[in-house]
Amino acid sequence: MISDLHLHSSFSSDSKSNPEDIVKKAVSLKLPYICFTDHNEFEYEDNLFILDTENYFKQLNTLKEKYRNEIHILIGVEQGLEVTKSNNINAFLSKHNFDFIIASSHMVNGIDPYYPAYFEGRSTYDAICEYFQSVLNNLNCFSNFDVYGHIDYVIRYPKIPDEGYCFDKYKEYLIPILEKIVDSGKGIEINTNGFRTRIKESNPSFEIIKKYREMGGEIITIGSDAHSVEYIASDFDKARNYLKAAGFDYYNVFINRNPIKIALD
Repeated sequence: MISDLHLHSSFSSDSKSNPEDIVKKAVSLKLPYICFTDHNEFEYEDNLFILDTENYFKQLNTLKEKYRNEIHILIGVEQGLEVTKSNNINAFLSKHNFDFIIASSHMVNGIDPYYPAYFEGRSTYDAICEYFQSVLNNLNCFSNFDVYGHIDYVIRYPKIPDEGYCFDKYKEYLIPILEKIVDSGKGIEINTNGFRTRIKESNPSFEIIKKYREMGGEIITIGSDAHSVEYIASDFDKARNYLKAAGFDYYNVFINRNPIKIALD
């Protein structure tokens, strides 16, 4: 079974999952590794996503020791990026010894595309373009991360979906995004949460994953982005097929920020 490197527990305000329940579920699925990647996001509304790192490390290290003979537990973070918050973000990431850092774009000029307000008063195309530009801006500002999470997160949420969404339509943004990721030695993830939404596709799309590989991308992780226990490792059969079709015969896990190749079964 492929390891799950994108999991949220009750340390994220949008999850109620007890960390030990997550571990028990992962053990039952015979996952070799899991990584907790709870949210840290500065200046989100009402400071919903400020990670309590002291208790986070304390509880997860306790679980790591308790289950050491059954599963490898890794401690990571999903850090929301926004250029205007760079000082706080860089200070936070340099302070803590995470195994793995997912960089994500949730906030674009102070608004999360999760909310309808992000799309109001303009076309879906323009809203998506702004999102991809924000990803590129972040890549030009931040380097302390390991993979960029759900690069096309924005496509999950428009009221009027982009029925013609494809790589070529947004290549003026996606090509420099992937170039920057590859050139800086960073990776991407296959986030299977998209399969559970109306898009019925991973984030990023298979086209993006394949293009990343064609451009020389070598680092790739798999994550369910599960916020509840039942979704741990969900749709990993599809992720495996995507990996193989894109030209990968492995995926990565990160230990102490170092990428380890795990061969596909």
